[in-house]
Amino acid sequence: MKAIKWLFQVYIFGSMHVGISVLALILMTNHVFKLPFNPVMAVFGFCGTMFSYNFMKYDGLFRVKKSAGKRVKFIVFLSTIALAAAGVSFFLLERATQITAVVFFALTALYTVPFFPNTRNLRNWSGIKIYIVALCWAGITLVMPLTEVHEAITSDVYLKFSQRFMLVIVLILIFEIIDLKEDDPHLKTIPQQIGVHRTKLLNLFFIAVFFFLEFLRIHIDYKQMAGNFVMVITTALFTLYATPQRSKYYTLFWVESIPIFWLGIVMLASSL
Repeated sequence: MKAIKWLFQVYIFGSMHVGISVLALILMTNHVFKLPFNPVMAVFGFCGTMFSYNFMKYDGLFRVKKSAGKRVKFIVFLSTIALAAAGVSFFLLERATQITAVVFFALTALYTVPFFPNTRNLRNWSGIKIYIVALCWAGITLVMPLTEVHEAITSDVYLKFSQRFMLVIVLILIFEIIDLKEDDPHLKTIPQQIGVHRTKLLNLFFIAVFFFLEFLRIHIDYKQMAGNFVMVITTALFTLYATPQRSKYYTLFWVESIPIFWLGIVMLASSL
């Protein structure tokens, strides 16, 4: 049991779970726009996310002290492999996709690293964190797969980008509710500014907008809408039951599972 618990913690705190969530959204893009599965894009999305998140979470990722625990050292080892895999897959992508990836990598770097003396990174700028993360997720999971196959930019692409951006905002707000007691007041997160109750109402509003935007598609897929409806109800319940007293696993495992669950339920609905 101890070994299973240790592996589960490595899976969660080593950002493999969030990597699979990003991969699920990439596969969702493939499904919606009827794109073929691209293993290079899948590897880049999963490994790039895993490395980036670990780089943000573990200060001095490749300068870990000898006194660091076995779990952290193993995560560093896995992150090194992820970086190598993401690097190789990057050079196998189309040039336009590479440029798109560099743009979002630059945003991630600004989010993580202070480039100028006596300045803070974007992560610490009041209120901006949520939008940077949502923009990066939407870009990596939607823009990059479409760019890789030279997909034309239609109104559906803008629509799906808006939905994807909004979904990530919703998931982050649940995180911010859970982290309310621990977050630095200077971060000025939305729950810090308007309170938990109003944040939940805002989240429910975003979820409703996300769902009804589907009606604006050029060709409405009602099976997709059925899957969306189940995901929206599930996300709404996670929002309503979110409190600062919840365990970290409420978000780190369950809430981050929502994109995976969404992909599964949409694929199931499409097969019926």
